[in-house]
Amino acid sequence: MNKNKRVDMKKNIILIGFMGVGKGTTARAFAKKYGVYNIDTDDLIESKENKEVKKIFKKYGEKYFRECEQQTANWIEHNVKGTLISCGGGFYKVKNLKKLGTVVLLDASFEWIHNRLKNAKNSKAKLAKRPLFADEKKAKALYKEREKAYKKVADIVVDVENLSLEEQLKYIAKKCL
Repeated sequence: MNKNKRVDMKKNIILIGFMGVGKGTTARAFAKKYGVYNIDTDDLIESKENKEVKKIFKKYGEKYFRECEQQTANWIEHNVKGTLISCGGGFYKVKNLKKLGTVVLLDASFEWIHNRLKNAKNSKAKLAKRPLFADEKKAKALYKEREKAYKKVADIVVDVENLSLEEQLKYIAKKCL
């Protein structure tokens, strides 16, 4: 049982950012600290499709996966309230992102993210789970392509590179609760 008091969130908090930046880690820690529910868009898609993201990409391609993300966004918009939602790296492109809640960008440099993934205890699994990170050069180009777009759609930017997880949680809570 959570010892912390449950916070009643009026709006969803939508965590966006590049793959591997720590959206899932932050979401789980925030949910535990503040007693809120959290869901992950990739998990929702995997559940609906009954396939892992990397297998969806392999079998159907990225375009199909992006359509799955839009369907997931539509479902969230009409069915999910007061929840912390961590999103896949490309989810920021859904048409109704701003209608889903307060958009929080977890921001860090490509090098920091790459080192985080490489140095994780389960680094092989973390890298294998991210099909677009298979080629480091392509991943870096994708990061450069998305960097400004993330900031453009974000309501709040959190510099995860220079804040501890606890500081990130407090900052998000201060801005969103």
